[in-house]
Amino acid sequence: MSSASLSGRTALVTGATSGIGFETARLLAERGVTVLLHGRTADEARAAVDALVAGARADAVRPHPVAADFTRLEEVERLARHVVADHPHLDVLVNNAGIAAPERHTLTADGNEIAFQVNFLAHYLLTGLLEPALTSGRGGRVVNVSSSLHRTASIQWSDPNRARRYSRLAAYAQSQLALTVFAADPRVTAVSVHPGVCDTVLLPLYAHEGVSAAEGAAHVVRLCDPAVEIVNGAYYDRAERVEPAAAALEDRTVKRLTKLADLLVGRAS
Repeated sequence: MSSASLSGRTALVTGATSGIGFETARLLAERGVTVLLHGRTADEARAAVDALVAGARADAVRPHPVAADFTRLEEVERLARHVVADHPHLDVLVNNAGIAAPERHTLTADGNEIAFQVNFLAHYLLTGLLEPALTSGRGGRVVNVSSSLHRTASIQWSDPNRARRYSRLAAYAQSQLALTVFAADPRVTAVSVHPGVCDTVLLPLYAHEGVSAAEGAAHVVRLCDPAVEIVNGAYYDRAERVEPAAAALEDRTVKRLTKLADLLVGRAS
């Protein structure tokens, strides 16, 4: 992958204080990208920037720390306003922040099941609010870091918070399916990628061992590169474009999810 096509671009990477997000931010910075490195708190974001600078190549561009707790949608709105004000032209948004659903059913202050909000709704809201910056020039794109587990999921339309029947794996998978379906929304060019089973905090959901976070991040970074042509709504398993779950290809499902998400994030305003 050449650095030339990425150099001088600006990217926001969510959940970039550890794991795949941190390695994605590092690889982008080393290719000359101005990275907005997102963390849950300002302190965590600043610490990650310092760690990245300490370990990156000397010619890497120093990232800018940004913060928002995705369990609070008002913080997501504040982050978006801050980004649009400071960076009216954004080339790439990497929707990477994610949590494993907890053992017990948990709602956020906004009233949403926590994995559904952090893994999907916060990114849905953020992407919509950043649309003016992402579409201010040609070639703006969104890369959703999804999961092969989206294939095991169904969206519980009448009970997206899974209050009636909760399973942490089903809740996590539902959030990943929603993120994958969301890539087919026509407002901003977006793709989804399963970066492989990586040795991160989410590993126990998948297996006992995985490849390095840097190896997974390389698949994400490849899709950030404008030299790599993408089709809106495409889904990649690592470097290979494959068909996602059937629901992600249904126009009706995309519209239905947009309607549901608008309703759920509307609670924040």
